[in-house]
Amino acid sequence: MSAKVKSAGDAVAIAAASDGKDGGQIEVQFAKCECCGLTEECTPAYIARVRERYSGRWVCGLCGEAVKEEICRAGWRISTEEAIHRHMSFSRDFRSASPPANPTEDLIAAMRHLFRRSLSSPRALRSTPTSPRGKEDGDGCRRSLARSERCFPSVPR
Repeated sequence: MSAKVKSAGDAVAIAAASDGKDGGQIEVQFAKCECCGLTEECTPAYIARVRERYSGRWVCGLCGEAVKEEICRAGWRISTEEAIHRHMSFSRDFRSASPPANPTEDLIAAMRHLFRRSLSSPRALRSTPTSPRGKEDGDGCRRSLARSERCFPSVPR
């Protein structure tokens, strides 16, 4: 499949030809993400669907996934607008931060933060758990796993 790109200001027309058949013109426009500033080439119909989903804002695919994650990570149900606002403020803070003095320590701190965040986020229940679940006490808290005997039975000598 080959494609010709003809630039015409903000809009682009692409003529695609496959298997020797001459396809029609597909209009493509550039859209800039309002969170991270990434520019993508998209059809006007796709741009309209994304803007409808995100309250009139153009959000790239990566930021869209981050917004979905923000909604899932929140302890309570938040709106898409609130999740976009949280992600945009995170993006703005990330871009305005100065480079770290010690990149190794910064990486370790970021991994620590990611690990702690993953431990505190709610987990989805699996249909088939990989490990047995402990019974809950009357107050709703699970009891800790306590060993009642040795792993290997004693061997008579």
